[in-house]
Amino acid sequence: MAGFAGLDASAYPGNTRMAWLKANTNLCWTGFYLGPSPSHGDAGWMTRRAALLAQGWGFAPLYVGQQVTGPGSHHSDAAHGNTDGAHACQLMTSAGFPAGSYVYLDLENGAPFTPAQHTYVAHWIDAVISGGFGPGVYCSHTFAVEVHTLRSSARIWAFKVPTVVHHPVPGHNYPDSHPAGSGYPGAYMWQLGQGCIIDVPGAGGNKLLVDLDTAVSSDPSS
Repeated sequence: MAGFAGLDASAYPGNTRMAWLKANTNLCWTGFYLGPSPSHGDAGWMTRRAALLAQGWGFAPLYVGQQVTGPGSHHSDAAHGNTDGAHACQLMTSAGFPAGSYVYLDLENGAPFTPAQHTYVAHWIDAVISGGFGPGVYCSHTFAVEVHTLRSSARIWAFKVPTVVHHPVPGHNYPDSHPAGSGYPGAYMWQLGQGCIIDVPGAGGNKLLVDLDTAVSSDPSS
């Protein structure tokens, strides 16, 4: 059984590009970056939900919270989990997502899933539930089972990609393999391509840099 193809891009690609992609490819949902958040200062997606909904897109709202490696804020503890979870709920409401929608905490690191990160993630999930939204976690397939064990109510968006080098992905029928192929059988979503360069002829022949994904639903926020 196949999944539903999606994309995510840190910066908003623009209404024209998104409309062309929805009309001319099998992409049916998009990552939606909530911001500004602790590790993602761009708020470019925040006012776009209504336009994208009118185009027919489903959504995967992303909250880029505390990180343990790389760029961004690095305060993985209980207090920041509580604060960031509540903040994610506020941003979801501000962006127009109804109560009960799912929001995904973005963890950019690979294994190990450290004790400090356990604490942060658990408190973030609990705060999101208390705020009336559904929790999800974007994380490496290498510790997805640990996240599930920590809080089984959280949907898992696992990343497992063959390369992080920018590369062209031809055509307009993008991968839609079932998320179980991510290496974590219980995954709700799978980021299976990173640094993908796709053609968007409807935007003047421009090339667009995205990550490619697949999900068990055409609207992972619902």
